[in-house]
Amino acid sequence: MRSEHKVVKKIKAGSSQLEVAQISLGCMRIAELSPQEADVHIHSAVEAGIDFFDHADIYAGGKAEEVFGDVLAASPGMREQLMIQTKCGIRQGFFDFSKEHIVQSVENSLKRLKTDYVDVLLLHRPDTLMEPEEVAEAFDYLEQKGMVKHFGVSNLNPLQIELLKKNVKQPLLFNQLQLSIMVSGMIDAGFNVNMTNSASVVHDGGILEYSRLHDMTIQPWSPFQYGFFEGVFLGNDKFPELNEVIGRLAAEKGVADTAIAIAWLLRHPASMQPIVGTTNTQRLLDIAKASDITLTRQEWYEIYRAAGNKLP
Repeated sequence: MRSEHKVVKKIKAGSSQLEVAQISLGCMRIAELSPQEADVHIHSAVEAGIDFFDHADIYAGGKAEEVFGDVLAASPGMREQLMIQTKCGIRQGFFDFSKEHIVQSVENSLKRLKTDYVDVLLLHRPDTLMEPEEVAEAFDYLEQKGMVKHFGVSNLNPLQIELLKKNVKQPLLFNQLQLSIMVSGMIDAGFNVNMTNSASVVHDGGILEYSRLHDMTIQPWSPFQYGFFEGVFLGNDKFPELNEVIGRLAAEKGVADTAIAIAWLLRHPASMQPIVGTTNTQRLLDIAKASDITLTRQEWYEIYRAAGNKLP
């Protein structure tokens, strides 16, 4: 199942001139596919314009990168068409931003991916024992060796990023954060300023506004989930009003409900790059159509309210 033409637009990554696909394919579950299914899935994504692929050293214990690497090895010339991102820092029972671990993790990822470099490396989750000087040494080494082209973080708050920037000279282009219609805390707090309700609590240090001020591209992960991996909200009987609104807008625009959910994220002026982790190729192609949709301000707010949010 292949797409007929590129659908997904390009956006600028952070403060750079680097152009990346507006939607990224998350590869956490790609190891569940057969080699043939993985090949079709990856090629279909590229043909639809989704040529940015998100990995991590821990996904399926490294198997996800291996499966992806096998597809690359079987497709000469394909590597240059892709942007590959991977992450490191999560270990069994602890986090590790040491120079030794960062460098070793990247070396192992490159072997599994069967490539000489990754386009982007993210630090996966905050390590309170982080020493910015060590991270800077690791980044300098990886950049000088040509093993990593660009850098970023995942799930870090503004002051953690500023701490890193004390020593790290490379621009931090991305921050991967959980965000969806039903997990919208970073947006909620911005509405409930000078209030005392629960939605007014700023849990993340104002990461949304910080990202816009400092030209960091937010990569929303789990864009179809509610809670922390509690399940998907689309087609879920727990959220009848939300699904009614999304379903009506999807019918009006001739797209799937998944495209509306992603279009809601893309409508935000922060210029986000959602990470979608589907292993269903048709669903991926349906999602890609979100890039052609621009929700009106009224439609965006209608979806937000239907998710159970109250405007002050």
